Amino acid sequence: MKNCMGRVGRNAVKFSRTGTLALLAIAPLAQAQGQPKTPAQTVQPTAAAASTLQEVTVTGNPLGSSELIAPATSYSGLPLLLRSKTSLGETLDGTPGVSSTYFGPNASRPVIRGLDGDRIRILNNGGASLDASGLSYDHALTLDPMSTERVEVLRGPGALLYGGSAVGGVVNVIDNRIAREAQFDAQGGVSGKADLSLAGGNAERGKGVLLEAGNTRYNLHVDAFERRTGDVSVPVDLPCTRDGVTTVGRRICNSASDVSAGALGASLFFDQGYLGASVNTYRSTYGTVAEDEVSIGMKSGRYALEGEVRNPGGLIRSVKGQYSRTDYTHTEFEGAQVGTVFKNKGSDLRLEVRHARIGGVDGMVGFQTESNRFSADGQEAFAPSSKTGQSALFVYEELGTGWGKLSLGGRLESVKVESFGNPDPSVDRFVPGARNFRTGSYALGSLWRLAPGWQVTGHLAYTERAPKDYELFANGPHLATAAYEVGNRELAKEQSTNLDLGAVWKAGANRLSLNGYTSEFKNYIALNQTPGVLRNASDGEINPVEVGSTGLSATGAAFDPLNQFRYEQVRARFRGLEASGNIRLRDSASSLDLALRADLVRATNLGSGAPLPRIAPWRVGASLQWAGGPWSSSLGFDHMAAQTRVPASDRATAAYTLWSASASYRVKTGPATLLWFARWDNITNKLAYSASSVLTTTAFGKAPLPGRSLKLGLQASF
Repeated sequence: MKNCMGRVGRNAVKFSRTGTLALLAIAPLAQAQGQPKTPAQTVQPTAAAASTLQEVTVTGNPLGSSELIAPATSYSGLPLLLRSKTSLGETLDGTPGVSSTYFGPNASRPVIRGLDGDRIRILNNGGASLDASGLSYDHALTLDPMSTERVEVLRGPGALLYGGSAVGGVVNVIDNRIAREAQFDAQGGVSGKADLSLAGGNAERGKGVLLEAGNTRYNLHVDAFERRTGDVSVPVDLPCTRDGVTTVGRRICNSASDVSAGALGASLFFDQGYLGASVNTYRSTYGTVAEDEVSIGMKSGRYALEGEVRNPGGLIRSVKGQYSRTDYTHTEFEGAQVGTVFKNKGSDLRLEVRHARIGGVDGMVGFQTESNRFSADGQEAFAPSSKTGQSALFVYEELGTGWGKLSLGGRLESVKVESFGNPDPSVDRFVPGARNFRTGSYALGSLWRLAPGWQVTGHLAYTERAPKDYELFANGPHLATAAYEVGNRELAKEQSTNLDLGAVWKAGANRLSLNGYTSEFKNYIALNQTPGVLRNASDGEINPVEVGSTGLSATGAAFDPLNQFRYEQVRARFRGLEASGNIRLRDSASSLDLALRADLVRATNLGSGAPLPRIAPWRVGASLQWAGGPWSSSLGFDHMAAQTRVPASDRATAAYTLWSASASYRVKTGPATLLWFARWDNITNKLAYSASSVLTTTAFGKAPLPGRSLKLGLQASF
């Protein structure tokens, strides 16, 4: 979904429908130049073949096995295309165990089993994805569903392989910018795709182009995309104040966006491996729905290098290395004036050495180091400039048996967090300092094949997470949470014990799975309201407590004083169930399936007995899915129960049911394949609010979930 006809960057995506026609016009030339490898030869599928290849989830297993002990979900091809929305969090919302932070349609991170922020690791092709989205709910991710080939979601602790920030789970966003396997034969060839889409609920207009070219010795990749949206339609009248004038309409005020991105990538293939590099840019301008006249300009540049040597000899089966460097800037504008500027620059290096099988044991050892420099310059900077560096050694081993397999692994990590204050001398509320942490994480897993079609899994993990810079050193107004946030320099490393039990049954197209889990935190880092004081956002004065104050007026405008919140450590427990399944109702010339899904999570502060905030209620959903020849369609619903189990300072949410439908038609035209698709969301135009969004409490009424929307699209591939 991207443009390859000009410079990569903001100008690269300024193309018209002519780009799509040009792509189709060169398809016969690509057909003559060479053929892509067959699916049996291809490890990383081309864009055109992505929907025809079997999905293999590898994020939770560095050995590449499709039999995973930890529960995981993978989306690619048509299923990913039909569920893609304007943010990664909303795209994955509804997956069993996954909800979203929903700070309007443009800023939304995945929430996995009730954990969000920096307890969920977001990866790009298995490497670090650096931004500031974990710092604040209004900060968007720099990974967009429109440029994604596949998304893998690992539910449950992934700290063993990816560090303490993966204590809740891992989301790996995969593209083909660095190809790991040759995709064409020795004659060479070209493949690609082009996308056009439009939607009515937010006036969305999207377009993109992707091209791949190469042979058995090299692969070249170029892509670009652009998406523009207007304010999102909702089924309720909402006020909107701009330039001192207040109007009322059925749209979320300040929810429009303008996103563009592009990338170049290249890979060289050798007899025993590959070496590849990529560069990509991402730019986004979007409104912050909590404040009517505040917008955000975000830009990011990422450079990646990756390679692997296979079968070098001896006990070593392969050596793989990844390196990336990111330069990220997030600027908040108050009208036309620049407000606070957030910057994050950093790099990530990861090495993995897989050894040969020794007595039935397969495994690998690895080393990872990351560093980043963060700064926030402006009066509303609530976290200081800081530097974080961390290095880790990890090991993962699997023993295959006649009845299944056992896994064992561990990770040792060293983390240093330094605070440098603020570059603006008028912002003197930050105190410089540094903390050092040593963390260890360990995991034991097993998989039993009880009978044909039946598997039972168990996973026990102990994880440790070092506090983040803002948890240690924050001291300032954070309007996204309507709070004056204060860090705690004495925080200890966060420790948790996690148990997951699961069962899966498969018989042809029929499948049922069930997972139950519990996570016990010895000292969970929570942001709690400080009793007895309030902090004024503009002059830092201490004020008497105003019980029940949200820090926002009825229209969402900020006012003083803001409630003060402090990072504190408490004992906490997360427990839940996840279920999914597919039942084949008809299997003849056409098929009819019933897809089922449900989940439940309960999170409790064991010290006070109070619920933890922003936890999704129990949810159930079902879809009828029909496929026959080139046609496919679905009709389904997702029911969210009322969430009344909330802290005293939070707002309960009512139950609601959202209906959706989709349809697609695939037709081959010469060497090209055209895929027409349509998706209809919230068919009944139901008014609903997200229980896992901070806006439901801090700015209630300003950002309900989107109303009825119809999206139409065309994807051309060859």
